[in-house]
Order: sequence, then C-alpha cells, then structure tokens
Amino acid sequence: MQTGEQKANTIKRLRRIEGQVRGVADMVENERYCVDVLTQIAAIHEALRGVGKGIIENHLATCVTEAAQTGSDEERSEKYRELVATIYKFVR
Repeated sequence: MQTGEQKANTIKRLRRIEGQVRGVADMVENERYCVDVLTQIAAIHEALRGVGKGIIENHLATCVTEAAQTGSDEERSEKYRELVATIYKFVR
C-alpha cells in the first residue's frame, strides 16, 4: 500500500491528467488542429505511464518485497507471476 503522501501525490497527478483529458475533449469539440490534439494525447499517455511506474515501484517495494521476505514458496511464485503479467500489460 502507498503511504499517505504517496497516495496524495498519485491522486494529485491523476486529477491533473483528468483535467488534461477534459481539455482534449474541448479541443476536439472546438475542432482544433489534429496535430495539437495528438500532441496533448501523447502528453496524457506519458503522464499515465509515469503514474503507473510509481505504482509499480511501490508494489515492488511493499507487496512483492513482503512476499519475498516472509511469504511461502507459493506466495512468492504467485507474486512473481502477477508482477510479470502486470509489467507485460504495462509495456504493451
């Protein structure tokens, strides 16, 4: 789990991204230049990737580390499989 400060930062970043998405919707509605819209979409994509990286780092530092240190062989294997699957989803 994230600390209170980490959670607050994640929420803050997600709220900022939410505003960017609303801005893109306005750009489309107002028929802004396609390249400008695509540039904003790329910025949103990178911002989401940044949030995802932070959550993955936190997951490694907490859940995965805990399973590696105190979990059973089965728990460690499950966390490993889960992490690999999540990373594959994230990098697609």
